[in-house]
Amino acid sequence: MIRVEVTERRLDVASEIAALQAEGADGALAVFAGACRPTGANGAPVRELALEHYPGFTEKEIARIAGAIVAGLPPVRLVIRHRVGAIAPGETIVIVAATSAHRAAAFACVEQVMDYLKSDAPFWKRERRTDGDHWIEPTAEDLARRAQWEDTI
Repeated sequence: MIRVEVTERRLDVASEIAALQAEGADGALAVFAGACRPTGANGAPVRELALEHYPGFTEKEIARIAGAIVAGLPPVRLVIRHRVGAIAPGETIVIVAATSAHRAAAFACVEQVMDYLKSDAPFWKRERRTDGDHWIEPTAEDLARRAQWEDTI
């Protein structure tokens, strides 16, 4: 089971975990929640992060990649929730949660999905900082982390 949602609504980590656990106990649950940072790459304060996407396409592409990741692992259940729109510092941008019979598969799933989302997911990200607006591109570290999964995706 893979569920992908791209939404403008605020994300609640606790309710996502509770919903996943209510569906049944798998033994292991791994969760990553990422929040908007208060400062940009150059240290300037961030007023907000603006995320844009192509509705319909973005969800399908994330689900396609998630399917490839899950196919290479022992059985997992996976939930991906990603915000778009204006996001204030401290607000949750993304939640990736995976359950499996054992921790290794759950951890691997979350890590691979996040590395993909940081580097290749079809989002356009712009920091609105006190020194102006700046488009955000994947860093060399993001691309290197993603490269380790080339055979998976």
